[in-house]
Amino acid sequence: MDIATPAGILIGALLLIVSIILGGGMAGIGGFINIPSIMIVIGGTVAATLVRYPLQVVTGLVSLIMKTIFVKVSSPQSEMQNLIEYAKLARREGLLALESKVADIKDAFLSKSIQLLVDGTDADGLRTILEKEIENLRGRHSKGKGVLESMGVVAPAFGMMGTLIGLVLMLRELDDPSKIGVGMATALLTTLYGVIVANLIFLPMSGKLDVRSKEETLVKELIMEGVVSIQSGDNPSIVEEKLKGFLSPAERKEKKIEDLKDKIRNAK
Repeated sequence: MDIATPAGILIGALLLIVSIILGGGMAGIGGFINIPSIMIVIGGTVAATLVRYPLQVVTGLVSLIMKTIFVKVSSPQSEMQNLIEYAKLARREGLLALESKVADIKDAFLSKSIQLLVDGTDADGLRTILEKEIENLRGRHSKGKGVLESMGVVAPAFGMMGTLIGLVLMLRELDDPSKIGVGMATALLTTLYGVIVANLIFLPMSGKLDVRSKEETLVKELIMEGVVSIQSGDNPSIVEEKLKGFLSPAERKEKKIEDLKDKIRNAK
């Protein structure tokens, strides 16, 4: 689970609440709650999103967000190590020996890749099929990111729209000066709600989805390169060198340390 996303939203909300309490006391919180304003911002944002995107894309956004938060992407190092082990097994016993590993693989993309390898798919066929899978993944994530960005743009606009509605209603009561201050405060709350949900939820979530998409794509590209290399009959050491190109300098250093530890353990 990615604890940073819910933690960031919670911290941001708590800081806003504490600021309100410090400025106006506990009684001040009630002045920042306005149901019609919430309905205008949230309802208007959802309505505009449904107008712009197909229903299937909007409903699928919830599932995509949940995966972004709760599903942990495997690290390139761990997938690299798995592929090196598969390369050693294929080198030693042949490609068909990998069939016994398919049932134990939890990652659907890796499982499909190894199954295609066992089924005798050539290198070009493997690359074509897996590249299409990765392209489709990018497309799904790009749509989700686009929806969130759109909601981040629309929410402040509906906040301003709610403020204009509030101002119109306030101006109709100019004959009673006592209501002007309350009316102005209520009108401005809608803009506040729009800014908060856009900059604390929609736009940051869009950025997080983009980051997670790049991480997942990198891992899948690594898997594709490793499986194609195994199919080509490359030596496990060659497979490892090819896959190292997907690791950052820090990750390569960590792997060297782990390899050294393994050598020490084996020596004992």
